[in-house]
Amino acid sequence: MREYELKRGVAKALEGGGLRAIAHQTFADVGEEGNRITVSFGAIEKMTAWTDGKKLFVDTVMKAGVPDHVATETIKAYNSFLEQATGYTAKERSKKAQEAAKKGAH
Repeated sequence: MREYELKRGVAKALEGGGLRAIAHQTFADVGEEGNRITVSFGAIEKMTAWTDGKKLFVDTVMKAGVPDHVATETIKAYNSFLEQATGYTAKERSKKAQEAAKKGAH
């Protein structure tokens, strides 16, 4: 499971079905398990995502042996979903993760 910080103001947008709407826009078919959304798309066998209002939590199970074009399409869609859901680009998320790792090491 991975957790991502939410950009200020994004948490409100995720309330009341906002996260589900973003997932639907990105992946089309979205299911629900309680307060969590579930998705199966491309190389993602199952993705479960939810928020506590401060962070986005994403748990993924990937399919093995998918063709390169499917893997590429999946990565693009996943990054698009994360950017819309967190408010941060892939580069910004990477920087945040590095900063969090440094804090955890001290």
